[in-house]
Amino acid sequence: MNMKVLLTNGSPHKEGCTYTALSEVAASLNKQGIDTDILWIGNKALSGCIACKKCVEKNQCVFDDKVNEFLNMAEDYDGFVFGTPVHWGGASGSITSFMDRVFYADLCGGGNRFLLKPAAVVTSARRAGTTATWDQLNKYFGLMQMPIIASRYWNMVHGATPEQVKQDLEGLQVMRVLGNNMAYFLRCKEAAEKMGIEIPEQEPMVFTNFIR
Repeated sequence: MNMKVLLTNGSPHKEGCTYTALSEVAASLNKQGIDTDILWIGNKALSGCIACKKCVEKNQCVFDDKVNEFLNMAEDYDGFVFGTPVHWGGASGSITSFMDRVFYADLCGGGNRFLLKPAAVVTSARRAGTTATWDQLNKYFGLMQMPIIASRYWNMVHGATPEQVKQDLEGLQVMRVLGNNMAYFLRCKEAAEKMGIEIPEQEPMVFTNFIR
């Protein structure tokens, strides 16, 4: 079976600027023989995490919405790209709530859907806030043991409309390089698995705080 990458569109617009950037990444992956799907999280209200801890029991979120749809799909994918527009200098509220709940549910529920699977962030803005947003979302991957795939520049495009994004030639090139780099990493991982190189043994989680 071909390897697959799931690209998540965190914009309220289904086929806007963020989608345009993700599509360029997907096309690059496809040229390298990697299958892709783009999931739009929609523009309906998406609750943030309420810390109910029900995901510990169910390995899913207590709210049955796009988060659980994504969690049910995730195990079948080998890599992930999360795209977001910049709102007030940071990621959209929807993608933030979405990723909070996705990764908390997997972490607390012991799902291991994302362990050592490569991930990347793509940001879209008219003007500013892209690097802060990129930093913000990469923190999820660092906690989840997901290798972060980089490009030739920070993964961003600029434009107020999809047509303007298509004029951002450097931004589009960054998207293509990102796709190529992720494809290369996935091929390396595939080769390692064929050679019998196993992933590191996972130690039980240790939780501490600063209260003595």
